[in-house]
Amino acid sequence: MASPKMFDLSGQVAVVTGGNGGIGRAIALGLAEAGAAVAILARNEKKSRAVVDELAKAGAAAIAIQLDVTRRDDLRPAMEQVESKLGPVSILVNNAGIAIMGSALKFRAEDWDRVIETNLNSCFFLSQIAGQSMAARKRGKIINIASEYSLFGAQNVIPYAAAKGALVQTTKSMAIELAPHNVQVNAILPGWIETDMTALVQSGPMFREIIMRTPAGRFGKPEETAGAAVFLASHASDFITGSIVRVDGGYAIR
Repeated sequence: MASPKMFDLSGQVAVVTGGNGGIGRAIALGLAEAGAAVAILARNEKKSRAVVDELAKAGAAAIAIQLDVTRRDDLRPAMEQVESKLGPVSILVNNAGIAIMGSALKFRAEDWDRVIETNLNSCFFLSQIAGQSMAARKRGKIINIASEYSLFGAQNVIPYAAAKGALVQTTKSMAIELAPHNVQVNAILPGWIETDMTALVQSGPMFREIIMRTPAGRFGKPEETAGAAVFLASHASDFITGSIVRVDGGYAIR
């Protein structure tokens, strides 16, 4: 039978990239509420400090490390810093992401590279670093925040969709390799969530179309992604790996 203990993250150390706003912040708070110590890895130091204060007020051990995930040489030192301050990382949430809009016929190469580096490459390399430690200890959870654009075509945000689609395949492939080490790798696919990234859409012509397609009839709230993250980080999901969990109010099934 399921019990609260199955979802208890006490004694666990979680890293959340881009954890200082939107979905990342909500997941960080959710993991902390379940008992985990949390490290926020993000670029904006001021925003990160504010979230650490929230986590501390909730009684969680928490730190913030300033990190641009596109700087590959900084990834391992950041993870080592987390382990030195909080202990071995047992939960990694790859949430940091950006979207740059533009026509496929005019998209700049440097913008393409930036989106792919942020939304895909950093997730793989951080998972590699965390996975090495997790495999050695025979325990760990890696959660990739993908997108429903990994399922659908996406006009004007092609590199974003390409990166998120590849992230789902990365999730499945790493899940196979790490399963014998008792490390589970899964992905969450948020639908349309009220965040800074979707603010323009909420005030634009697409809004009505999205609402009409979403059976729940609304955008989701960031905190509504936290439950899926806590589940995938907990013992309750120990036999679930390589899966995608859609958090979208039914958008993908209509």
